Amino acid sequence: MAELVTVDGVERVAVDRSRYFAELEAFRASARKLGEALLADGGEGSESPAGNVVCSAGGLLIGLAMLRAGASGESAAELDRVLGLPDRHRDEAMNALSAALAKYDGDPGKVNPKKPPRKPVMHAAQGLFVEQDVPTGVGYVDMLARHYGTGVHPVHFADAAATKLALDAWVNRHTGGRITAAPGDTDPGTTFSLLSTLYFAAAWCWPFDPYDTSDRTFTLSSGEETEVPTMHQELTPAYAEGPDWRAVDMPYAKGFVMRLVLPAPGHGPETITAEHLADIAAALDRAAEVSTKISLPRWDHTSSFDLRKVLVGLGLETTFTTTRDFDAIQRGLTITRAVQTASITVAEKGTVAAAVTRIDGMATGVPLEPEQRIDFDRPFRYEIVHTETGLPLVSGIVADPRP
Repeated sequence: MAELVTVDGVERVAVDRSRYFAELEAFRASARKLGEALLADGGEGSESPAGNVVCSAGGLLIGLAMLRAGASGESAAELDRVLGLPDRHRDEAMNALSAALAKYDGDPGKVNPKKPPRKPVMHAAQGLFVEQDVPTGVGYVDMLARHYGTGVHPVHFADAAATKLALDAWVNRHTGGRITAAPGDTDPGTTFSLLSTLYFAAAWCWPFDPYDTSDRTFTLSSGEETEVPTMHQELTPAYAEGPDWRAVDMPYAKGFVMRLVLPAPGHGPETITAEHLADIAAALDRAAEVSTKISLPRWDHTSSFDLRKVLVGLGLETTFTTTRDFDAIQRGLTITRAVQTASITVAEKGTVAAAVTRIDGMATGVPLEPEQRIDFDRPFRYEIVHTETGLPLVSGIVADPRP
């Protein structure tokens, strides 16, 4: 695996999450907006039947926040405007968010996927692979260390096979083998590849009894009825309902819930918008725990996304065309690709899920717009000067440069 390089003497800073309430609320809204766009897109090349979608808005948000940390100009303004990112203390707040998740950090490779752990494992990792011959901004690497706890992995992208092995090994390690390869091909012209992974595994607080699982009718959006293995449980979750939905928070053993939202008959899942989800979250936060019988199908889904298409559709156009707004990362960097793969398994004992987001770029070396311009288009003087002593060695005038 490619060696991790950080700035000497720079360590991750500790932050107080209570100071960033507004910023964290903005992140929640951003993640819901991204999730809504990803689910509406539906992914491509899915291994699951049509209509099934799984994505990681959280993993994408972290990756975009890391990209935003190196942005300037119109791309910075565009990312803030489209995603609703906070204009101040963004990296500090993301650090606080990561610290909260880190309470449940663990090694995905030690999880038995057929028996999810009672103590949830929530492992988030970020890796930045950079072309070893292209300078990466020291200030940007410093920021990665201070607020994301990572650095850069120098590789030689022209050696596509070796680079693919390095990226795949990193992804495999941080998803416990659930995802074995980084999504997308490795372009030898790439100079920047940002990877963001999330891995989650947890047992239900109240596991379903496999002996109670039986085939039940599931009505598809088309109206077709099909028989699917369905789990059954009686428990006391937080329960809420609105005019067009009913929702429960299915708790895991600790720290996490699966929020299940059932639209009213005649309404599809696409009618549950990001705004609805914010209202549902508030309703469930206020809700009492109610004795409830739940019937829930098992599922095992995988989806892949062309994130560039989704993000440009949201309005991130300059972000994917600029050759100057990411100079703090690499000079002339342009974002060439963004992709994601996500998978989830939900069964009687609990849930295992993983996702990897990849954002690639290429340093074009386009020079910055000069602050001044001088055209030697009329007669001029010149000297050849020894810089240490200031001694003019040769002097002259160019009055007519024609031979």
